[in-house]
Amino acid sequence: MGGASAEREVSLSTGRACAAALREREYNVVEVDAGPDLCAVLTDLKPDAVLNCLHGRWGEDGCVQGMLEWLRIPYSHSGVLASALAMDKQRTKDVYRAHGLPVVESIIAAAADVRQRHVMPPPYVVKPNNEGSSVGVYLVNAENNGPPQLDEDMPEHVMVEAYAPGRELTTTVMGDRALTVTDIITTGWYDYDAKYKEGGSSHVVPADIPQDIFDLCMDYALRAHNALGCRGVSRTDFRWDETRGAEGLVLLETNTQPGMTATSLAPEQGAYCGFSFPDFCAWMVEDASCSR
Repeated sequence: MGGASAEREVSLSTGRACAAALREREYNVVEVDAGPDLCAVLTDLKPDAVLNCLHGRWGEDGCVQGMLEWLRIPYSHSGVLASALAMDKQRTKDVYRAHGLPVVESIIAAAADVRQRHVMPPPYVVKPNNEGSSVGVYLVNAENNGPPQLDEDMPEHVMVEAYAPGRELTTTVMGDRALTVTDIITTGWYDYDAKYKEGGSSHVVPADIPQDIFDLCMDYALRAHNALGCRGVSRTDFRWDETRGAEGLVLLETNTQPGMTATSLAPEQGAYCGFSFPDFCAWMVEDASCSR
């Protein structure tokens, strides 16, 4: 848990919640704040399994997974390749396209160019190519006076993606099963605060949407999970423009390590399908493995 990414605080919340839940199931849990000495700490601890509650770079992109493979410690969620692929938003879209899954147009552009001119017609979204939790996301509308003045902390190259209007939907996959569809209701952009602050968003579970759209979300999420080579739990996010019917449904990204906080979507879907939060966490531990 924890780590050094921009999603450190979310990861700490996830880790604390999962640790408490696993203790309810009488697991012997040690909470480890991942730092530069992580390899040595785990070598000393010799755990039976690692529940990976890290989010963002280093913990969700294949780095920690590679270390755990080297140490031969079973771990939760996806392996090295799937983690690295899913964390790279542009390469994820390449995989989606190769498997016939619908996405919007996107490019990788130099942040300096994005600050100077519109690199695609507005409206569009600018985001880091390898962060989650809506960290560093800019929505550029047609009425804006000019290109976005990105923060200096943004990486040298960023993803620029055509804005997909409509409703925010998401589906969790658990093993080989898609759980359900959630409709995420916000008063504005589904940003970091909407995801993690109390009252930032509300969730309709299951989503009150036409059955064909519901079925497509379930099908697309499982196909995305398999196409990327994921294992364990993943969650795929969608936008749906209901004015266009099935053609208005597009995949945004697949999260290989969804958050497990009080406002998180994956455990909420698990509960709908009969898994209490402790049961959900225990399933992830028992599913832990090395490689795929």
